[in-house]
Amino acid sequence: MEVRDHQLIIVGAGPAGLCAALYAARSEIDAVLIDPGPAGGQLLLTDRVDDYPGIKTIGGMELADAMAEHAESFGMKLTRGTVKSIERDSEGRFLAETAEGDTYRAPAVIMTAGGTHKLLNAPGEAEYAGRGVSYCAICDGAFFKGERIAVIGGGDAAVEEGEFLTRYAEKLYVIHRRDEFRAQKMLQDHLLGNPKVEVIWDTVVDEIVGQPTGVSGLKLRNVKTGHESELDVSGVFIFIGFTPNTGSLKEHVDHDESGYIVTDGDMRTSIPGLFAAGDLRSQLVRQITTAVGDATTAVFAAERYLKERSAARDTSENGSEGQTETMMESNA
Repeated sequence: MEVRDHQLIIVGAGPAGLCAALYAARSEIDAVLIDPGPAGGQLLLTDRVDDYPGIKTIGGMELADAMAEHAESFGMKLTRGTVKSIERDSEGRFLAETAEGDTYRAPAVIMTAGGTHKLLNAPGEAEYAGRGVSYCAICDGAFFKGERIAVIGGGDAAVEEGEFLTRYAEKLYVIHRRDEFRAQKMLQDHLLGNPKVEVIWDTVVDEIVGQPTGVSGLKLRNVKTGHESELDVSGVFIFIGFTPNTGSLKEHVDHDESGYIVTDGDMRTSIPGLFAAGDLRSQLVRQITTAVGDATTAVFAAERYLKERSAARDTSENGSEGQTETMMESNA
């Protein structure tokens, strides 16, 4: 099995990963960025970004392309692959194996793999996935032009993607299990100010129902009164949160109750040489700005770690050589 050696492995090519790759390349660190898809991560599922400093508004894909091109201009190495396991060898180096059969080795790793959409786990969700059930507004919104559709959730993603879907929907229902959104106020204002939108508060989806051709409606239940109702829609977009993509780590790493990796201020985890940045890190908010800030810190911390590790190894080797010479002189 061929092992490809680097100084640094970066797992995940979203905003955090691209920023980390850029700074690593600028610092002339031999780094490899690994991701199964095109660069961009969640940006590829975002229609518009209007909270990135210095840019009033930009498309998600456009920003992803710009970030990737910027990193590539400094020599970023982006490799397609799905990292299935990360573990340390006897010398404390990380081995990252991909589902494609490749193995990468480095003394340091920055995890920037983000998260995956949580499932509703309601009857009909799996059955109608791709036939009316979606987790990506920008991918599938155009299929529901002039139709009645529903968004489930109350965070930034649900509200932002819901606002995007109003350009296609005749009527958009936002179903939320609480009586207020968790999303940013500005995002709420955009959504609630749209006459196409109706919010159904304190309500959960008990079942997604449909015909052989796809989704035809939802069975709803008010969590406060228990009242049950049905809603006719042809599409349902689910945005109820993310699960951090940390499953590839084979060694226990400290995490919070939701599974997000705990770090210190330098993005160091409980495993020496392992750093975390972006959406999989335990923190108050998860925005593009926090992702790139995390990544910037992580790279400089990783660079310092690599220097300290190298210096310690040099000291150890020189000490061993000195001991050998002393023993030889003594024997002479």
